[in-house]
Amino acid sequence: MRLDKNYQKVVSKMSDKRLSEMDRQEILHVIQTSKEKMRKAEMNGIMNEYDVYANKVVIAESYLIDTDKIEIGKIYKLKDGTEDFFKVERLKGIFAWGFRINHSDPEEGLPISLLKL
Repeated sequence: MRLDKNYQKVVSKMSDKRLSEMDRQEILHVIQTSKEKMRKAEMNGIMNEYDVYANKVVIAESYLIDTDKIEIGKIYKLKDGTEDFFKVERLKGIFAWGFRINHSDPEEGLPISLLKL
């Protein structure tokens, strides 16, 4: 019983923390928890809730990537379900800013976890 209370305190503190303040283990826990919530939302047919947790996973995964591995000016294939390629013009935090290749879309920022490194 005491273990459960301590666990709840840790989880409660983690949910108050920003992803940028968490260590690797805490971020992995957020990802795991969000994926479980995604599965439940999908089973219940609540797709907007599913999308919220899917986005949270993408953002959390971005905090696990070393931004030094991303080269400015390089073109990366996207892991977003499209066959698009993305040219990185600049990095700001966990977002890569640039343009999709062969698209007329304006500059956009994508979480770096969507880049196939």
